[in-house]
Amino acid sequence: MSVHRGSAILGVGAYRPARIVGNDEVSGMIDSSDEWIRRRSGIVTRRFAGPEETVVTMAAEAVRKAAAQAGTDPRDLDVVLLATMSLLRQSPPGAPQVAELIGARPAAGMDLNAACSGFSYALAVADGLVRAGARRVAVIGSERMSDLIDSTDRSTAFLFGDGAGAVVVGAADTPGIGPVVWGSDGSRHHLIAHDHAWGAGDTHPYMRMAGPEVFRWATEAVPDISRRALAAARTEPHELAAFIPHQANLRIVEAAARSLALPAHTAVARDVVHSGNTSAASIPLAMEALLARGEAGSGGRALLAGFGAGLTYAAQVVTLP
Repeated sequence: MSVHRGSAILGVGAYRPARIVGNDEVSGMIDSSDEWIRRRSGIVTRRFAGPEETVVTMAAEAVRKAAAQAGTDPRDLDVVLLATMSLLRQSPPGAPQVAELIGARPAAGMDLNAACSGFSYALAVADGLVRAGARRVAVIGSERMSDLIDSTDRSTAFLFGDGAGAVVVGAADTPGIGPVVWGSDGSRHHLIAHDHAWGAGDTHPYMRMAGPEVFRWATEAVPDISRRALAAARTEPHELAAFIPHQANLRIVEAAARSLALPAHTAVARDVVHSGNTSAASIPLAMEALLARGEAGSGGRALLAGFGAGLTYAAQVVTLP
C-alpha cells in the first residue's frame, strides 16, 4: 500500500427525502406559528423520511451520487465511514450495510458519532486514511432526526430534518483537505442530550436541548474554530469561495459569517432554510446545494465548521470538487 502526499474531495452527493414539511404542520403541536419559527431559526421547511428511507438507504443513495460525480465505481471504495447520531440500533453498525447496498463489499465499514460535528470528524479520518494509503474513502452524514424528536417539544420540534450527504475522498498530489481543528467540552454534555437512556424508562428517549445556552456557545465557538482552521490552512477569508458551517440555525450561520467579515463573493450556505438541522448530514447537503446552484464553483476553497452535542466541534478548509 503506497503512501499519498494528500487527499481531496473528488465528488459530492445528496439524498433528500420526498416529504416536505412546512412550518404550519409543525407549529400546531408546539403552540407556535410560521412567523415565530422563521424568526427564531430561519427555517421554512424541512424533510421527513418515510418508512423506507432509513439512515442506511439514504446514505447509500448519497454515496452512489458522490461516486458518480467522482467518476468512481462504488466497488472500488476501500472504506465507508458513516457519521450519524440517529441510527437507533447500536449494533450492527450501519456502514457495512451501506457498503453492501452499493456493492463495495469487502470495504472496511465504520460508524462515527460526533453528533452534528460528525461529518467534519469523519472527513479528517478519511484524510488520514488516504494519506496512509487508502485509494478511495466514502464519507457520509446520514440522519433521521425525526426519530429522535418529541413533536410537542417547543425547543426542538421545529428545528430538525432528515437526509443524507456524502463525499468520496481520494489521493491528491496537491492536498485538498486542510488540517483539522477539533475538540470537545464534555463538561457541557448535558446541553444537548437524550432525556434518558434506551431501556431506562417506559417511554421512547427523546433528544432535549438547552437552546439559549447552545446558541451562546455556538456563536462564540464557530468563529473561533473557523479562524483557527483558516490559519492552519494558511488561508485568508477573502480567499474563500464558500463558508459551509453546520446548518443548526440561520441566526448562528449569519452571526458567524459577520464575525469572520467574509467578503461579498464568498457564498454562505443557508441550506437550513429548506432542510432544517440535519445534524451530521448538514454540511455535505449544504455543499451539494451550493455547487448544484452554481453559487460556488469546483476548485474553490471552502471553510467547513461542525459543532454540536458532546459538545464537539471541528473545522477545516477544503477544495470543492
